[in-house]
Amino acid sequence: MEKLYLVIPCYNEEDVLAETKDRLKIKMTNLIKNKVISAHSKVVFVNDGSIDNTWNLILDFHKKDKLFTGINLSRNRGHQNALLAGLMTVKDDADMVITLDCDLQDDIDVIDKFIEEYKIGNDIVYGVRKSRKKDTFFKRNSALMLYKLMRLLGIEIIYNHADYRLMSKRAIIELEKFREVNLFLRGIVPLIGYKYSIVYYDRQERFAGKSKYSLKKMLSFALDGITSFTIKPIRFIVLLGFVIFLISIMMLIYTLIRHFSGQTIIGWSSVMTSVWAIGGLQLFSIGIIGEYIGKIYLETKARPRYIIEEYLSDKKRNQNSN
Repeated sequence: MEKLYLVIPCYNEEDVLAETKDRLKIKMTNLIKNKVISAHSKVVFVNDGSIDNTWNLILDFHKKDKLFTGINLSRNRGHQNALLAGLMTVKDDADMVITLDCDLQDDIDVIDKFIEEYKIGNDIVYGVRKSRKKDTFFKRNSALMLYKLMRLLGIEIIYNHADYRLMSKRAIIELEKFREVNLFLRGIVPLIGYKYSIVYYDRQERFAGKSKYSLKKMLSFALDGITSFTIKPIRFIVLLGFVIFLISIMMLIYTLIRHFSGQTIIGWSSVMTSVWAIGGLQLFSIGIIGEYIGKIYLETKARPRYIIEEYLSDKKRNQNSN
């Protein structure tokens, strides 16, 4: 019987953690009882530097029930790094791993379908939302625009998929070979290339607490996704520069014609508009290039993406970092 590990990143989730634990206990117990997964399967909470009572709750869960275990990161490293920390820590013990959010808005009843798809030969199973009707108008349309933009820029990404997915042991081993510091797992996982399938589900309402993804974090996440996987924005700048150069040639011809016709005073507005427009484009272009240079700067440092302070395991383990 194969072992399933659930990896769940947590950041200040004390409001939802007890309910999440109870629901997952029922789900995992039923899967074990029906001999779908091994009795040695685990639920792994990854504490991403929470400043509330999250880690103490995880410690209590582990003490009372060995189904639950936890990984405590030394500081907040962000959702993607917390996911990676969980995956890399359990990869040697698990046969398959499912990552999901702590608020359980991702329907855990489809875990059965995930496992079915895995057992017929799929190394990766993506959980994809059927619709975004429960999202606000802004969030729904901004997400749609982001996915379309990424596809336009050549980034291979599963539409309406977040980080609810199953990965086999060998898929996680291959994921470990991707060493970039700027993590965007939704774009990295499809690059592994193993056989995959998609399971559709309805996203639930958050039963307590608030989402930790502010508009600022979502924009930063989107920017990381784009700049980590494509250089097309830089190529667009080159094309834009060429187009502006052609326009400048036409403006030169136009200026000469106006000069020799004795009408050099006319055109003040167009000159001022051109100065402001070109200046703005230059600053925007420098900003995009600077974003890529910043990414290179962070990659060359090769700092650890996370540091594990404590891992609650049945085996004695040393502190780990990656």
